[in-house]
Amino acid sequence: MDLPRHHTIRESSHRILDPFTDAQLATLGRALHLTPGTTLLDLACGKGELLCTWARDHGTVGTGVDLSTVFVAAARERAASLGVEVTFVQGDASGYVAESAVDIASCVGATWIGGGVVGTLDLLGRSLRPGGIALVGEPFWRTDPPEAALAIGDFVTLPALVEQTRDAGWDLVEMVLADEASWDRYVAAQWLNVRRFLDENPDDELAPALRHELSTAPLEYVTHQRPYLGWGVFALVRRP
Repeated sequence: MDLPRHHTIRESSHRILDPFTDAQLATLGRALHLTPGTTLLDLACGKGELLCTWARDHGTVGTGVDLSTVFVAAARERAASLGVEVTFVQGDASGYVAESAVDIASCVGATWIGGGVVGTLDLLGRSLRPGGIALVGEPFWRTDPPEAALAIGDFVTLPALVEQTRDAGWDLVEMVLADEASWDRYVAAQWLNVRRFLDENPDDELAPALRHELSTAPLEYVTHQRPYLGWGVFALVRRP
């Protein structure tokens, strides 16, 4: 089992596979007061930038799990380039539980693995030590969107998202939110990745679909996504 190729094509130049900048990821690490030896599990870890840079900057240790062979290979290369000891596992993160309880368990930008935020918190909680921190990255509506924007996804507002986690038995203890500029860096960079792939592979079987995507995605983004859709990483601790 592996991710479809169009995902890896869009993300080919990215190290962070979400609308987060290097600075925002670093801010999150500092906000969590990470210390050497802090243990992490990152489900749907992508290219492992969270684990790798936090290991470099804070001395954390941990394991990442992702379905994509391409992303896991890139994560291992990143760890080697930074000289950090981080383990990456290629496989389905939706049922993965750490062998030993960890200090922080995260799923940043892929809560579909648990059927949504609450289900993903339940999954992360199975790997957490008592008092450990769960990190979830999730989109939310910044303001009520027009009807045409609702096709982007079944999201809720930020207050509704916070209420949802509270009612599921978790305390929100930190958060770092993306902004329009970080959304641009994530989404617009995908367009260049797609265009370069098309230029280099005009006869690929995915070319017609990607050509259509490149012709429609930028206008859709600036019209319906950029003005209305937020995203953030939320740190939560389960209530006793």
